[in-house]
Amino acid sequence: MPELRKDPITGRWVVVSTERQKRPNDFTLHRATVVGREHCPFCPGHEAMTPPEVLAYRQNGSSPNGPGWDLRVVPNRFPALRVEGTLDRQADGMFDRMTGIGAHEVVIETTDHDKTFATMSEAEIARVLWAFRDRVHDLKNDIRFRYILLFKNHGAGAGATLEHGHSQLIALPIVPNFVREEIEGARRHFQDKERCVFCDILHQEVAAGTRVIHENADMVALSPYASRVPFETWVLPRGHAARYEDAPRNVIDSLAGMLKSLVGRIERALEAPPYNLIVHTAPLSEDTGAFFHWHVELMPRVSRVAGFEWGSGFYINPTSPEEATEVLRAVRL
Repeated sequence: MPELRKDPITGRWVVVSTERQKRPNDFTLHRATVVGREHCPFCPGHEAMTPPEVLAYRQNGSSPNGPGWDLRVVPNRFPALRVEGTLDRQADGMFDRMTGIGAHEVVIETTDHDKTFATMSEAEIARVLWAFRDRVHDLKNDIRFRYILLFKNHGAGAGATLEHGHSQLIALPIVPNFVREEIEGARRHFQDKERCVFCDILHQEVAAGTRVIHENADMVALSPYASRVPFETWVLPRGHAARYEDAPRNVIDSLAGMLKSLVGRIERALEAPPYNLIVHTAPLSEDTGAFFHWHVELMPRVSRVAGFEWGSGFYINPTSPEEATEVLRAVRL
């Protein structure tokens, strides 16, 4: 059974999941497991190679756990956390720990082994985003879960271990410190000014235009003022909303179009780098509606974190967000 252990100095929680050692090439840096279609567990016809699906969008009423699907969601074979069991909080001397209760699922985005967000249609990307939404609505019924992290690792350098296009979600029994810091920062801004800090950022950036990469009816993509890494990009809905899972269809469709555009720009400008895509949304049982604003962060992996960053908590970004914006805006799609 996995465990969550709490650092007594920083309050940071760590997942200790020794079963993850079963993953192939876990300690081989920047190398994905190259699996051809004939052995790929995510390709059609190989449904028995994954755990039973928890969600599938299927054609013409095809049978579960067989061919005939457009998208499948399955439990991760090597989960960081497990659904089974009780949430047991314990003291370990001066330390705190709890059982590793959670859910770890994989969204198999497409039947095509080689498709990526850059080559998928907007409708196909929207289907992935809607699957995220559906799974959050289902998992939030489990009162043990307090936060659901939605993310995509693309490429070996970003942590992907299989080439076939997929995303993941992890339901957690705690709110991660990074999320908590973001929420508390937004809360402080609201207490001082009675305005959402994300809405303020949107208004200023759209008015100035300096760091806006692309915008459509419902979404704005921009290079954040204090970008941590080169070409870091945020996508924010124009309308204020705290929870991703409550986004209506038109917003999901607009986000799909925006992500296709952004990934295409990044692939052309930076020669198809690995990247991480993360959905930032409100915790499940907290009232953050007045001051939190869900958004998506896209982080190309074109630089490495080294000793200074680990030792100081600072980031050194060799590319200004203004320069990154100019480069991405200039890409012809």
